[in-house]
Amino acid sequence: MQIIDLLQSMMPMVLFYSAPLIFTALGGVFSERSGVVNIGLEGLMVIGAFAGITFNLGFADTFGSLTPWLSLVVAAIVAGIFSIIHAVAAVSLRADQVVSGVAINMMAIGIGVFLTREWYGKGQTDSIIEPFYTRTIPVLSDIPIIGDMFFRGTYYTSYVAIGFAIIAWFVLYKTPFGLQLRSVGEHPMAADTNGINVTKIRYIAVILSGMLAGIGGATYALTISLSFGAATISGQGFMALAAVIFGKWHPLGAMGAAVFFGFAQSLSIVGRSFPFLQNVPTVYLIIAPYVLTILALAGFIGRAEAPKANGVPYIKGSR
Repeated sequence: MQIIDLLQSMMPMVLFYSAPLIFTALGGVFSERSGVVNIGLEGLMVIGAFAGITFNLGFADTFGSLTPWLSLVVAAIVAGIFSIIHAVAAVSLRADQVVSGVAINMMAIGIGVFLTREWYGKGQTDSIIEPFYTRTIPVLSDIPIIGDMFFRGTYYTSYVAIGFAIIAWFVLYKTPFGLQLRSVGEHPMAADTNGINVTKIRYIAVILSGMLAGIGGATYALTISLSFGAATISGQGFMALAAVIFGKWHPLGAMGAAVFFGFAQSLSIVGRSFPFLQNVPTVYLIIAPYVLTILALAGFIGRAEAPKANGVPYIKGSR
């Protein structure tokens, strides 16, 4: 019974930390399934967090309780526009996609910190007054055992993230667009021969990746940090990228991996509730997510088969 009690207290926190990673990992799946490596997920999360927080601060009095949801929309639009830089470099200019992604990360944090200092006169914004709040789902929360685990004291963003994962799976595997996107990532020349515009599909995929990563960054900022600063997003984008690989470039697999990393992040908060972790120094629980990320990649990357054209610029007429 004690284990059930621990799970009931921990699962809301796990879902809480998983939601930003799920959104961002789904963005990585779309980009890499089309053949474009997106190391810039971290930077896109930063831009999303910055846009979400600044919109929330500026329009909380106007939109009230709708503000956090509108902040997600604004974050998606801004990050989607910002991701065009990566699309132009990686798809049109055929630049090294890893270098382009790293540049996105550096640009994002630089722009975010610069504008924060310009607009707020300090290195961090004020705390928002309209964040997301925990909710209890009527009826479902009364279900024995699982009601307390999954439907009491949780955020709606967690359910939205899971819903997005299911939608992403449907789009990629049950629609013509998904088939085209996957074909572009596997064999772009064959796709081109069959009349598929490789450049267009890859642009769409990278922009979708930016929008989802922006939502992920804004979700993190609007539920966890509640403000924006240089350290608001600190490694979550790379965890999401690891979740893409750990999940074998599949939306539901990426979601499962993101939940695993969300569990690792939640250990620093609720780890003391577990008897076998009570004597573990806090610093070890704080670094646990990053250590588990490395271990997951080291253990699974050799067995994970990426899309065949992932990271390979397409030159029309080439094999």
